[in-house]
Amino acid sequence: MTEAKPGALAADAYVYGYPMVFDLTMADRCVRQGMGSLPATGFNRFGHADRLATAGTEFVSVNNDTVYSVAQLDLSGGPLLLDVPDTDGAYLVLQFVDAWTNNFAYLGRRATGTGAQRRLLVPPHWHGTPEPGLQVIECPTTVATVVGRNACDGPADLPRVRDLQQRLTLTPLEPGGVYAGLSEPDPEVPEQLRFLEQLRLWGAQFPPAAADLEYQRRFAPLGLLDTGSSPYRNPAPDWAAELAAGLAEGRRRVEQAGRPDPGRPGGEWMLNLHLFDYNLDHLGPGTVDEPQWRIPDRRAAHLTRAVAARAGLWGNHAYEAAYAAVFQDADGRALTGARSYTLRFDSPPPVDAFWSLTMYDATDYHLVANPIDRYSIGDRTPGLVYAPDGSLTLVLQHRRPDDPAEAANWLPTPEGEFRPMIRLYQPGAAVLDGTYRLPPIRPR
Repeated sequence: MTEAKPGALAADAYVYGYPMVFDLTMADRCVRQGMGSLPATGFNRFGHADRLATAGTEFVSVNNDTVYSVAQLDLSGGPLLLDVPDTDGAYLVLQFVDAWTNNFAYLGRRATGTGAQRRLLVPPHWHGTPEPGLQVIECPTTVATVVGRNACDGPADLPRVRDLQQRLTLTPLEPGGVYAGLSEPDPEVPEQLRFLEQLRLWGAQFPPAAADLEYQRRFAPLGLLDTGSSPYRNPAPDWAAELAAGLAEGRRRVEQAGRPDPGRPGGEWMLNLHLFDYNLDHLGPGTVDEPQWRIPDRRAAHLTRAVAARAGLWGNHAYEAAYAAVFQDADGRALTGARSYTLRFDSPPPVDAFWSLTMYDATDYHLVANPIDRYSIGDRTPGLVYAPDGSLTLVLQHRRPDDPAEAANWLPTPEGEFRPMIRLYQPGAAVLDGTYRLPPIRPR
């Protein structure tokens, strides 16, 4: 391999390492501060939201359909027993995400059913012997995240969900383990190089799959393989400036890759069924280990993984839930609260669970505050008004419509530009094979 300049290497390193750095930054935030309605919760315990997400939940593309139960795992001290309650047929998914944001296992309605379940969660290369009948989930990295989503039909349904949350538990297999947690970045590293310091520490603490480890070695000239004291603590100004410029170029690549294709027809939804197919190495229980759910080019998978983390951290594979976003109306113009729009479904989207449309701003992909506290709308929204032919027309605008029927079908928008997202939970075959097409958002 020809030697690359530090700036070019830094750009590649950003694309490669952004998912892990962002993931573990959010994991650390969950442990120390909490997030939205999720309280601060130490490792190896579930933190439970006590309400659906709102505009105060500052998490990228957070959903408003389910109530979260999130656990940050630290298996460096030994395995954990996971107990999952019987949901009596209601939708629940437990999604397992490693430090590199690979979805490596699922439990729940689609994957394993809704009955009570027990699993043993073990660290990489564990050589113990589980008790007879106890199924094992091997985590690719010692720190990982379990994202639990219980479907909730609104405030009246919260008591049912809270009862399930209390019966979702993690227990050390052998008490008394010593846990490593997350390595702390050197506080003396200048802010412009903090990303590289995090990548250096965490890349060593949580090694990727063997094929990615080989790729990771190309970043040695940047100091990313250095052990001991940080090479970024007192950097030469010219070198630091070149690295910072390279990181900025990496961010630009990720942002650009996440924007709509300029050749895409106006108003066409970005329904990327393969945005989360970058996991090529650790496909455990509940995943679908088939070629159509793998990105064959590993370098392309790195960029896709970064885009997925930026636009929808901790999102599911499409066979669990398909996500579609759009930035433009049917005329190819940016969606903005300065205009009024409609979204008409001739028939409901084909799903085996449920579907929703959620409103986000176009900058941070956060939920949008509004006077009726409605952040999403879908087939479970009470009071929707359907046409005599069974079609459903949603109204997207900043101000409340005067017509009562339109007000019932109203999803408020911000004053500025926005990006709505449709979620299809347990999407049907017509979604997964690409034959189903979402209708465009039309200006009025």
